[in-house]
Amino acid sequence: MGFKNESLINTIELGRAIKRRREELGLSLRDVADVTGVSASTLSRIENGTGKPDADNIARLTNWLDMPVDRVMKKQGEGENVEPVIYYPHEATPEIVEAHLRADKNLSPETAKALSELFRVAYQQFSTPKK
Repeated sequence: MGFKNESLINTIELGRAIKRRREELGLSLRDVADVTGVSASTLSRIENGTGKPDADNIARLTNWLDMPVDRVMKKQGEGENVEPVIYYPHEATPEIVEAHLRADKNLSPETAKALSELFRVAYQQFSTPKK
């Protein structure tokens, strides 16, 4: 995957996604470490926003999340030139909605996060799982 500069990764966003998925699945840091090959201590630092994962760990984690790496890339010129949200058919609807809300210039980051959580809860309540 050739990331030359890991500072292009928004590790806080990656950490949030990992923690959310881990809690949804009822997994411990050790469980995720066993599945991904990323150490539990590294996972803990990433979840806390203090970790700086290398390209290999970024690839392993975005793969485990089934999330395109673009979702955790820092946007150049954040604010005025917000890039359009790219659709990935395998991505879960709440993830796509959250990306749109974060990209909406009319919403503060706090409001976008709150709306995203509201949508996620409603979606889980009303969606019917595939058999």
